[in-house]
Amino acid sequence: MHNIDAPTGSKLTLDAAGKRTTVDLYSKEGFDLINSLLLKVGAEQKVMYEPTWLGRPIIQFANDVVAMQELIFKVQPDLIIETGVAHGGSLVLSASILQLLGRGKVIGVDIEIRKHNREALDAHFLRPRIDLIEGSSIAPEIVAQVKERAKDAKCVMVVLDSNHSAEHVRAEMELYGPLVTTGSYLVAHDGAQAWVYDIPRGKPEWKNDHPLIAIDGFVSAHPNFQIDHHYTRLGVTSSPRGYVKKIAD
Repeated sequence: MHNIDAPTGSKLTLDAAGKRTTVDLYSKEGFDLINSLLLKVGAEQKVMYEPTWLGRPIIQFANDVVAMQELIFKVQPDLIIETGVAHGGSLVLSASILQLLGRGKVIGVDIEIRKHNREALDAHFLRPRIDLIEGSSIAPEIVAQVKERAKDAKCVMVVLDSNHSAEHVRAEMELYGPLVTTGSYLVAHDGAQAWVYDIPRGKPEWKNDHPLIAIDGFVSAHPNFQIDHHYTRLGVTSSPRGYVKKIAD
């Protein structure tokens, strides 16, 4: 990275698909355009694969890591349910904030927890704060296990980051939304899949099949849940409209 002189009055112009857009670099429109492009270029360069948390890859943009830290500290749940484990970085992030708070556990659910990831998590010093369940997050027997473990929790947060098809995410939201306690959050990651279908490594089918469809449909059907844009205020995010607060039972 190197410095580029950009004094007051500088303009930013994008030529794309025969359309030219020009904005004042330092305006709100400039901020939005830059972040939209950073999302696309960052996804293309796999920037989200760079961060780790306490030794485990987290597969998130840095802004979303900060947002989740803020959210967990604000809500102070005694149980966080996460679908999608991957390398376990998100579980470790949640467990680390719970450790600092001196309370709670995080449950990680994944259809397949690979041997090397399980071994790394088993060896992690935060393992006592982490429970692992292997199986489909929408399978009745898995949902039943999660509900059993959540029955005594007073404050529950849910984070969805497994299969990102609209159908799967909506099913997860319907199944796990009732477990979220009032004032806490149902976080659905990777809605930005809808915005990166057109990058070189994107997939055309993402344009019409993505978590935003599930999020918007769920919130429309459940007025006791409300999208909170505060946690995407930093700009680049993989989870637009993904921080959903339960405002009433």
